[in-house]
Amino acid sequence: MTATEPAASDAMAADASPQPAPGATPPRTPLVARAAAELVGTAALVAIVVGSGIQATGLTEDVGLQLLANSTATVFGLGVLIALLGPVSGAHFNPAVTLAEWWTARRGGAGVDARELAVYVPSQIAGAIAGAILADAMFGEPLVKWSTHDRSAGNLLLGEVVATAGLILLIFGLARTDRLRFAPVAVASYIGAAYWFTSSTSFANPAVTIGRAFTDTFAGIAPGSVPAFIGMQLIGAVVGLALVAVIFLRGETNAG
Repeated sequence: MTATEPAASDAMAADASPQPAPGATPPRTPLVARAAAELVGTAALVAIVVGSGIQATGLTEDVGLQLLANSTATVFGLGVLIALLGPVSGAHFNPAVTLAEWWTARRGGAGVDARELAVYVPSQIAGAIAGAILADAMFGEPLVKWSTHDRSAGNLLLGEVVATAGLILLIFGLARTDRLRFAPVAVASYIGAAYWFTSSTSFANPAVTIGRAFTDTFAGIAPGSVPAFIGMQLIGAVVGLALVAVIFLRGETNAG
């Protein structure tokens, strides 16, 4: 046996080792690092949404231009955050996505376990609140002022179901087809489009919804509207997973 044989053997063993499934949380990343990535990423996302909304309303009184500015900043910011932090935590930034991954993992798929779920969701919520406060601070707004922007109409709630279902279908559809490498562009593009084609302007995220209640600015949502929005987002997540199961149905291999 030559000196190079053990190294070659080790390399073959490494190549034969199980690889993470598409959509799985990156391996060997400490949970504290993943929690930090989820907190910072969600905070940055909310700061982008709220901050660009404040900036837009200061530059123009045209609501259409305000929404265009807000959605454009969100598209670019979200894409960058997913590309940067996806390799660390999976770049959920969204309890609906984390819950969907946990449910998928319970049924034998890739995803987070109960311990990770219990860490991710509080990190996302804390990050969202911090991001709203940071945006208000940057623009000289009161650090915490409950939003007065009522969003309780039934058509807006339907919009949240549609927006969240589409987001879950997109993310888990990409995972099922081994195309998660396109997530930064695809997810950001979807959210940008959903700003315009959904009546609710696509919150599609319980943590972001909570964070946006802390700011009485363009992107805010009244605290009284938050529970119904979150409820519809969770329903949307269930609908999205059901659509994934039907559309991306895995075929069976015939034995023999």
